[in-house]
Amino acid sequence: MNSFSVVAASAIILAAWSVPSTASAQSRDFPPELPTKWTPPPGIRIEHEVAGFAKVLCSALFVTGRTLKDAAAEDGFFISPAASRATTTDTIVDRTRQSVTVRTKNGLTRTARRFGDQGCVILPAGEDSVHFTPRRVVSTLPDGANVSWPMGDRVVARRLPAEINRAALTAATNAAFAPDSALTAAWVVLYKGRIIAERYRAGVDENTRLPGWSMGKSVTATVLARLIQEKYLGLWDAAPIPEWQSAGDERQKIRVADILRMSSGLRFVSTFDPNYKPTMGYPDHLYVYTGAIDAFKYAATRPQQWAPNTVGLYRNSDPLLANYMIRRLVEAKGEDYFSSWQHHLFDKIGVRRMTLETDPYGNFLLMGFDFAPARDFARIAQLYLQDGVWNGERLLPKGWRDFTRTPAPAWPGKEYGGMWWLNRNHEFPVPEDAFSMQGVGGQTTLVIPTHDLVVVRMGHFKGTSVSDASLANALTLLMKAVPQRHPVWQPPAGAR
Repeated sequence: MNSFSVVAASAIILAAWSVPSTASAQSRDFPPELPTKWTPPPGIRIEHEVAGFAKVLCSALFVTGRTLKDAAAEDGFFISPAASRATTTDTIVDRTRQSVTVRTKNGLTRTARRFGDQGCVILPAGEDSVHFTPRRVVSTLPDGANVSWPMGDRVVARRLPAEINRAALTAATNAAFAPDSALTAAWVVLYKGRIIAERYRAGVDENTRLPGWSMGKSVTATVLARLIQEKYLGLWDAAPIPEWQSAGDERQKIRVADILRMSSGLRFVSTFDPNYKPTMGYPDHLYVYTGAIDAFKYAATRPQQWAPNTVGLYRNSDPLLANYMIRRLVEAKGEDYFSSWQHHLFDKIGVRRMTLETDPYGNFLLMGFDFAPARDFARIAQLYLQDGVWNGERLLPKGWRDFTRTPAPAWPGKEYGGMWWLNRNHEFPVPEDAFSMQGVGGQTTLVIPTHDLVVVRMGHFKGTSVSDASLANALTLLMKAVPQRHPVWQPPAGAR
């Protein structure tokens, strides 16, 4: 064992951060609420935040391969703010068990431990293991080192297409890493599916699993789309959540599409809610990360606050419910849940190194606990650029891309679609029909159909205060490097 003091964390300044464009969606009048009440999650805030700190450090060490010092200084302030880190006296790493235990000045101890392919899991207080049997994720893909891109990682250097401005492309890549305080870790640009620019921070390469945070929500939507394509369920079906099936339960009116649009209307308090104040209590939005609970059951048992498809808010209840549906659907067919994502989607597009972390009950927490190389996020985005077709096979339903990039009716700011962010409010200096996966701390994967581009930028949380400007500069230069090839797409009127 070795230990590392994190008292120095008190000197860390918490970088400003946001999920794109929530303000315009929330600065509005809301319809009358249904007569239900919110019960704050159990436990105390500091215990949850220290548990989150243990998980951040565990994943950084044993999934990403970072040092303890760098991870403590730069990663995951979203679920473990600097103030809570300052209460800790030491951090104990057990490399044999692949666990991290954090102790505080008042004797509080919380542990996160890696369980193979399921990554790092926060253990319930006082417990030493999880409530599921960890399993190896089975893939049919060969080693990617000798397989050509995009199904593998062998990239043969070729001349850039004549229409690409090499100088502007180089300038865009340089801008993505400037200033150094942006902490950009990875930058990958695809043009017509080909890697035309790629660069990594020291200590990171094309195989490094980096935290995607809420980009996992878009990955979740993509796997659910595969199941829709394979006739497991329908997009406009009532959501098959067993906890909602009692007679008269208003939640039976929630459709699969409403969940994908974060418009279910469940009462699930988020830090992004317009009336949220820390004095209200620890929010559900964070509790499902750090509470060491059955997160699927927790989300499914929240009461209704508004009728579905009337209010769109950024709340982690809906991506959890999407994952809950996936688990129930594949297990009903006798499939192994932990390998099902690999079988249904990842093996088909060359994704080999995505780690999907769970709660102690084996439920994927893909509202934020996902890790993958930048290239793997690029592959998923490329599938959307190709309208859901890969190697001649339709993997996503016809019309799925348009559903994804059509503004959700309950989000009047037009900034959210089908669990992807939209550029209709010009968040990025690219055409307005671009859409993106977004994760806290500056994680961004953009699909830019007008230019046949996919852009991935990943980094570390502490750099957030300057990384937005860094990315904007890089994208501005990239638009000068690559010509527009297609007109801007406009969504159909009257989305249901």
